Amino acid sequence: MKESQRTMDCQELVELVTVYLEDAFAAQAKARFETHVGECGGCAHYVDQMKQTVHTLGELSIEELDPALRDRILTDFRRRS
Repeated sequence: MKESQRTMDCQELVELVTVYLEDAFAAQAKARFETHVGECGGCAHYVDQMKQTVHTLGELSIEELDPALRDRILTDFRRRS
């Protein structure tokens, strides 16, 4: 089965949500993603949460972030990468 015809599952959606939010999908992959979101309430909620998180973090300046919290976030991020 071609990828464009294959159904996207929740795990694949979670792995690709950043690509979607950055609008970096090819048209067929984006359609598969959006089809899954339209059919899966849990994933629709997850995508909405991620959009809100990106929006909120985009409004936060580095000066507003407590230096200790910033260091903990960066340490955790690097550990998970």
